[in-house]
Amino acid sequence: MLEVSATDFVKNFGQYKEQAQREIIAVTSHGRTSGYFLSEHEYREYMLLKAQARHAYHVSELPDETIAAIAKAEMNPSHDCLNALMD
Repeated sequence: MLEVSATDFVKNFGQYKEQAQREIIAVTSHGRTSGYFLSEHEYREYMLLKAQARHAYHVSELPDETIAAIAKAEMNPSHDCLNALMD
């Protein structure tokens, strides 16, 4: 990954626009990365991965029907041996 200062990025945007088709560019300001410049292909791939990521929710964020379904769910009897571990 190429790393460039924000000043250099602005001055040479055309060059970095082409470079972003080959690799992601980290744009820094005062020694810290402030953003990334990447191709449309890389962005679409990122968005696809983000959409497929698992999410964790607090119970208060779940719809009532989901909470009810969880409450009445039963474990497969083949896993009854695991209940003994809880005692």
